[in-house]
Amino acid sequence: MQPNTALVARVRADLAAAGDPERAAAQQAYMKSALPYHGIASTELKKLLRPILAGHRIDDRQAWEATVRELWDGATHREQRYAATALLGHRFYRGWQDPELLPMHRHLIVTGAWWDHVDELATRHVGPILAGHRAEVTPLMRAWSRTEDLWLRRTAILCQLHHKEQTDLDLLREAIDANVDDRSFWIRKAIGWALRQYARTDPDWVRSEVARHGDRLSGLSRREAMKHLQ
Repeated sequence: MQPNTALVARVRADLAAAGDPERAAAQQAYMKSALPYHGIASTELKKLLRPILAGHRIDDRQAWEATVRELWDGATHREQRYAATALLGHRFYRGWQDPELLPMHRHLIVTGAWWDHVDELATRHVGPILAGHRAEVTPLMRAWSRTEDLWLRRTAILCQLHHKEQTDLDLLREAIDANVDDRSFWIRKAIGWALRQYARTDPDWVRSEVARHGDRLSGLSRREAMKHLQ
């Protein structure tokens, strides 16, 4: 299935026209991005994309997925990948947010391979699919928590960040246990963030988990987990 070329062309043209070269250089340096930026602030980007996505509704699922991939894989600037993520999560396509979409998310996570892409995908895209299809998606999250790819493992740790009382504690514990000895900043930070967020729901459970891990839990993870529990 071919992508919606009119939508892709409009996104690329409007992003290019709205760019600020001075801001673009600062954004690229801050994000350590191989892709350049157009230089559009996040609030401006959302405002710019809103009428484009609303005005180019895609009625075929395969064409929608192809359009997301074209914006992502064909991106010349980082904002084009942000646009792909916005299209992926747009309200028009809520009915297609199901486990069949997870290969797409995996592709974006592995090729995006940086926190700005991965954290949005983990918490706002993969997380809701998990919440709606636990029996089907939980085994995949367990597998991701043990894969070699760091960003898939970070996703498995963070995917329940907004689940509150519906958090699957066995899955959260398993994802943390599988990665507690990893010394990567991105994994240590994710563990602490996941525990800190769940502490808002059940602080005693988080205290117990921190104690259970003892010295295996990195200082960074521990500080993040206990940030509001002192």
